[in-house]
Amino acid sequence: MNPVRIAQMATILFVSIASPCRAAAPPNVVILFADDLGYGDIGCYNPDSKIPTPHIDGLAADGMRFVNAYSAAAVCVPSRHALMTGRYPFRDSPLRWETHPTIPAGTATVASLLRGQGYRTACVGKWHCGFDGGVADQSRDLTGGPVDRGFDSFFGQHGSLDQSPYFYIRDRRAVQPATLPIAESHEEGHSIANQGRFWRAGQIAADFKHEEAMERYTSEAIDVLRSRTGSDQPLFLYFAMTAPHAPWLPDEKFRGKSRAGTLGDFVVQVDDIVGRVLQTLDDIGHRDDTLVLLSSDNGPLWFDGDVAKWGHDSAGGLRGRKGDIWDGGIRMPLIARWPGRIAKGTISQEVVGLVDLPATLAAIAGVKLPDDAIVDSHDFSSVLFGEKRDQPIRETILLESGGTNDLAIRMGPWKYIPWLGSGGFLTKPARIDPATGDLPAQLYNLDSDPGEMKNLYAEHP
Repeated sequence: MNPVRIAQMATILFVSIASPCRAAAPPNVVILFADDLGYGDIGCYNPDSKIPTPHIDGLAADGMRFVNAYSAAAVCVPSRHALMTGRYPFRDSPLRWETHPTIPAGTATVASLLRGQGYRTACVGKWHCGFDGGVADQSRDLTGGPVDRGFDSFFGQHGSLDQSPYFYIRDRRAVQPATLPIAESHEEGHSIANQGRFWRAGQIAADFKHEEAMERYTSEAIDVLRSRTGSDQPLFLYFAMTAPHAPWLPDEKFRGKSRAGTLGDFVVQVDDIVGRVLQTLDDIGHRDDTLVLLSSDNGPLWFDGDVAKWGHDSAGGLRGRKGDIWDGGIRMPLIARWPGRIAKGTISQEVVGLVDLPATLAAIAGVKLPDDAIVDSHDFSSVLFGEKRDQPIRETILLESGGTNDLAIRMGPWKYIPWLGSGGFLTKPARIDPATGDLPAQLYNLDSDPGEMKNLYAEHP
């Protein structure tokens, strides 16, 4: 062969290997979104975890693990809003979710952007972004939900597994309406009533059993994947689990499998679900052309007494818990796997947010974004694919507490909280009025103090 031609071919081969993300066809995308899964619940994030998570650990070993990834808020609803829209939640009204869609009609979502690029889009599990008029009247179409915000199909529930009414929704219709009364459930021996076997009183459908919900959703998600066998159309599956959020209801075969009580056993079940989804991708021949992302909406419902009792730290050394502005409430596990595209066993220190997933997935899928879409979302695909960068993806990221709904900011290693207190609804006090001469705010260097224990405000006013 002509030596010049050999050199040209070698150059083409090198470029295609160096930039596989740019040359490859758009992947299937599967987001596995846990509920209240702590940074320290997973073995690959916390070597001292008392919970075995071999499937999640394996996912990280086969891909990239982010150690500075944040949800937009420290509670369910606003964090999911940001994940869907690429917008900080304070721009809209996510806390009105019980009576209104948190995502205004016409707002671009990650689902609508990918569907516009030819993807089949499916949502399974917990929506928690509201419906028009709420869900009290289940005899009508429930509009404003997933299938009106970019998804082709939906099977799931309106909110968390402890929030009445309890019933399944397929697309816009209740599978069976919630017409039967159900009393509140809670068990003694936990730090708060909202732990353990807890749900609120209200109405329940005859076909809804709390203990069966996660298995229903897992079977549905697997069916969605299997339905794509042999199809050339790319798939976007958003599998929003209701676990390990309360009620903690691990199946019998998972009980006693951890050393962290019922919560730990429920996390073992979550790990098993992840393994089943990954195995399904293998079985249908879509392992190599699927980008899998795993994360959680906010921090765990785990207290100092729980740490002492079980010797397990769900926050993994971070301060605080669900609702708190401290990193235990808002720094999330984030794992990404795309075989042959994302290098195995890599760890990223890059500061990113779950609010950045829409821009990242849009870039990978080749979506041309409207100017007014996903305005707070930053594309971090270059990090996934190991491309050299001179600047960080983000100079700053805004973080919202779950109690006071006030904003903090992270810039590089620095985190500034313009008040004293947790900002949460579980860790007291949420706010502290500074006495004369006291520090008015909190400033931490997370590189040297990831536990946010030394307030440096006075030294760096």
